[in-house]
Amino acid sequence: MSFVDRLGLTVPLIQAPMAGVSTPTLAAIVSNAGALGSIGVGATDAAGARAMIAQVRARTDRAFNVNLFVHRSAKADQARETAWLEWLAPVFAEFGAEPPTALRTIYKSFADDPDMLAMLVDVAPPVVSFHFGLPSGAVIAALRGRGICLMATATSVEEARAIAAAGIDVIVAQGIEAGGHRGMFDPTAPDDALGTMALTRLLVRESDLPVIAAGGIMDGAGIAAVLDLGAAAAQLGTAFVACPESAADDAYRAALTGPGGYHTILTTLISGRPARALANRFTALAAIAGDRVPPDYPIAYDAGKALHTAGRGRGEQGFGAHWAGQGAPLARAMPAARLVETLRAEFQRCRDQP
Repeated sequence: MSFVDRLGLTVPLIQAPMAGVSTPTLAAIVSNAGALGSIGVGATDAAGARAMIAQVRARTDRAFNVNLFVHRSAKADQARETAWLEWLAPVFAEFGAEPPTALRTIYKSFADDPDMLAMLVDVAPPVVSFHFGLPSGAVIAALRGRGICLMATATSVEEARAIAAAGIDVIVAQGIEAGGHRGMFDPTAPDDALGTMALTRLLVRESDLPVIAAGGIMDGAGIAAVLDLGAAAAQLGTAFVACPESAADDAYRAALTGPGGYHTILTTLISGRPARALANRFTALAAIAGDRVPPDYPIAYDAGKALHTAGRGRGEQGFGAHWAGQGAPLARAMPAARLVETLRAEFQRCRDQP
C-alpha cells in the first residue's frame, strides 16, 4: 500500500509541523481537505501535547501528524553563556532592557522525556515524526506497537540510512531551501547542504522507503516536480504560514511578504542550531558575530526569545524567529482549506499536461 493510500490522503501533500506556528485548527483543516495536517509539540510538555492532539481529534477524524524534537541533550556552559549574553547586552540596551542573568534549557528532547512517550503510546496519533535525530529502538518499537506510522527527517544520505535501519516507515528529505531548523542529527558536523531535488533523488534511489520531499516547495508545480523525481508526497511549511489559521503574528506575516523574503538566511544566532529565517535585524547580527559560537540549542533560544520580547516592547519586530524557506516570496495568504484546494488544482493541471 502506498504512503498516500495508507493515510487516506486525496492529495500527496503534508503541511509541515512548524512548532509554534502550526495550530490544531490548522492541522485539522488541512487533514479534512485531504492532505496530512501536522502539529509540532517539541516546544511543549506531555500535558500540552495531549491537549493539542485532543483538539485536532475534536476537529477531524482523518490522519494527522505529531512532530517531536529528538535533539541531543544541551550541555550547559556558564562561561560560553555569559559571554553570549555580554555580547548581546548592547542590543538589549537599545531597547532599555537587560539581558537575562542566566539562560535555561527551555525545551526537553523527546529522547529525555518518558512522559511524552507514555502519552503518545496512550493516545496513539496516526502519525508521529522526528526532527533532529532518532529516539531509541525501544521507543520506536513502543510506538510501532500502537500501529503509528513513523517518519523522520534526513538532510543527507547517511541520516536516511540510519532512519531506515531504525525501522522508521517514511523518510522526509529536507533540502537546504527549507525554512526553520535543519533536521541534521549533528549540527556540528559538516553539512553538504543538499538541495531538495538532489536529496530527494538520492534518497529515492538509495532506499525502498517512501520519501517525502521538503524545502522550497510552494505550489502545485513544485509538488508535481518532486513526485516526478520519485517522492511519495511533498511537505510544505512556509506556504501555510500566511494562512489565518496559523499562529504567526502580524509582524511575521508582514515580514513574509517584505524584502526579507527574498533574502532568507541560515543562522545559528537565534536558537543555537542552523535554521533558515527571513532576513531581519537578528540575522544581520551575523555580520558582527565574528567567531562567536552561541550556546547549545535550545539554551541560546532563551536569549533569542528575551531579545525579541525586549525589541517588541519598543515597537521593533526585527528580532522575531521568522522562519521561512527560500520560496517565501511565493506565499499566498488564504484560508488553509482553500490553499489545499488551490495546490490540488495546480498539481492536477501539471499532471494533466501532455
